[in-house]
Amino acid sequence: MKNFKTEQIRNVALISHGGAGKTSLAEALLFTSGAINRLGKVEAGNTTTDFDADEVKRQITIGTSLAPLEWKDTKVNLMDTPGYFDFIGEVQASLRVADSAVVTVCGVSGVEVGTEKVWAYADQYKLPRLVFINKLNRENANFNTALGQLRQFFGLHVFPLQFPIGQEESFKGVVDLVKMKALIFADDGLSFKEEDIPGDLLSQAEELREQLVEAAAESDDTLMEKYLEEEKLSDEEVQLALRKGTLQGKIIPVLCGAVTLNYGMQPLLDLIVTALPSPADRPPVMGNLPGEEGEISREASINEPFSALVFKTQADPYVGRINYFRVYSGSIKADSQIYNVNNDKMERIGNIFFMRGKNQVQATEVIAGDIGAVAKLAVTSTGDTLADKANPIIFPPIQFPAPVISFALEPKTRGDEEKVSAGLSRFIEEDPTFRVGRNTETKQLIASGMGDMHLDVIVERLAKKYGVEVNLKTPRVPYKETIRRGAKKEGKYKKQSGGRGQYGHVFLDVNPLPRGEGFVFEDKIVGGVVPRQYIPAAEKGVVEAMEEGGLAGYPMVDLRVTLYDGSYHNVDSSEMAFKIAAAMALRGAVDQADAVLLEPIMDVEVTVPENYMGDIMGDLNSRRGRIQGMVPGEGLQTIKAQVPMSEMFSYSIELRSMTQGRAYFTMDFSHYDEMPQPEMEKVIAAAKAEKEEKS
Repeated sequence: MKNFKTEQIRNVALISHGGAGKTSLAEALLFTSGAINRLGKVEAGNTTTDFDADEVKRQITIGTSLAPLEWKDTKVNLMDTPGYFDFIGEVQASLRVADSAVVTVCGVSGVEVGTEKVWAYADQYKLPRLVFINKLNRENANFNTALGQLRQFFGLHVFPLQFPIGQEESFKGVVDLVKMKALIFADDGLSFKEEDIPGDLLSQAEELREQLVEAAAESDDTLMEKYLEEEKLSDEEVQLALRKGTLQGKIIPVLCGAVTLNYGMQPLLDLIVTALPSPADRPPVMGNLPGEEGEISREASINEPFSALVFKTQADPYVGRINYFRVYSGSIKADSQIYNVNNDKMERIGNIFFMRGKNQVQATEVIAGDIGAVAKLAVTSTGDTLADKANPIIFPPIQFPAPVISFALEPKTRGDEEKVSAGLSRFIEEDPTFRVGRNTETKQLIASGMGDMHLDVIVERLAKKYGVEVNLKTPRVPYKETIRRGAKKEGKYKKQSGGRGQYGHVFLDVNPLPRGEGFVFEDKIVGGVVPRQYIPAAEKGVVEAMEEGGLAGYPMVDLRVTLYDGSYHNVDSSEMAFKIAAAMALRGAVDQADAVLLEPIMDVEVTVPENYMGDIMGDLNSRRGRIQGMVPGEGLQTIKAQVPMSEMFSYSIELRSMTQGRAYFTMDFSHYDEMPQPEMEKVIAAAKAEKEEKS
């Protein structure tokens, strides 16, 4: 691959709802540009960007792939991103380092919920974009319907530069509204003929051309003045105005085609080169001096000190861990050293390369604005800033969404825990939206992700890469137990079996504490009826009995336990005896103290379109939720509620189903509260059945 200047680079994220054809679009663009010599198909599992075994099997994109190509003296770094919500973290990371986006829309399905989501993400990063309406050769494809939906959802500045000639099976070309020509594609899509616009389409073309010229002129005062004076704008002036309007976000051009036929690729590549920004067209990137407040900036120039952001980490079975990075300023060369600002460590850079799918293209240098990759860095991971140590800068971390679903993960074979741990550690390095932690209360390993498909992929990869099979189970709820009223109880442990016996004797006064205050042990022994050396043992016995619970085997909390009397034997008393006696006394007291189960209550915030409000509030109420309030937003409402944890394990799947994926939620622990009697009886019965099964 030849050397390019920063101004000759385009970093373009392909984004869409799942199934709109991003991967096929990337393949067609690579083929048309000559970067590959055969056109792969998703169904055949031989595309450049969907190379992972899970992607081939499921026929979906799971991780972002890079696909650089060259077109008209410009390097285009395509980023093929996932379309399914379970892998949205990959989209977020890609948009963070992209300079623009191509939004792919299916000509049959039109604007879908995923289109709305990725559009909002592109808005968040202020990315110029264009739209490609795909699959116009399919049955029931309708360009005008899809365009109408785009303008309805995203505004009238969404503007067609083309419209199709023919539809469904008869789709054969497009009308170019800039050139005012018909482009008729060859059978292989690698070329086209320019012809006059067919007579039956001419009036439509003239009307749309007039609207386009007016929209383009609005982005430039000189052109607007010329337009208002009814002077004709040249094609070159219209193209320049289109570029200016696109960079400003005032115009979002719409093109169309059919990627499986390779129709429409040349005009799309031309527009990517002429209308979308180079890194030099984007604002300077902002960061901080390490450990200091106040922002500093870096221009996209090779004359600035080196800085880069690592946005993806991939485990390669042959070369180990590969870090993908976007260079924001300066340049990085092979066989050099660079500074990891986040970890305050120098890293040895060996070979650097450009990735095209799974293939590595060796490079000697990666300059400002370009995207490269490096293997075998010691301390670098996703989100880290790499920089010149003499001129450090640290970029804000990539904001990944929090996991929304959790399962308990158990190896199918005992003794595989170490293999599981090693595999999960590697997956965490690759995927910041995947989390693993051990719940110390339930003793379970909890895996959390963005959806059930996300975790299914993790489980399959554990089996393939590490040879270990695991089960995913609904996590146990970390219930707790407490009491409602006080009780006093004697505990006596006396054992004589020849030789020295065992003797411990205590009286405990057990009372509830306010919720959340934990455990207090009070020593009110007077006159040495229980010797000092045995009191810590008595407290230990109480604590151990609390861990075992009195109702369903869950730990007890919010108790004040007072040791106020007892007796001892000069020969037979021991720490063990007093520990057992105290545990007996506590269990007896709890039996008389109206014990109850406490359940964890979560603070839940659901952000939802207004038309789903009633359904969501009704559903939260059915989960024993308490609505705390609502916060209005632009077309959205955020419902604040407190809901028992036990009711929330499958919520992400059900919320997605209820709202077609338009709503999302966050959840954090709030407090523990008493369970209603019917729910408590179910948990106690289940615990009893589990205990009997084990015995």
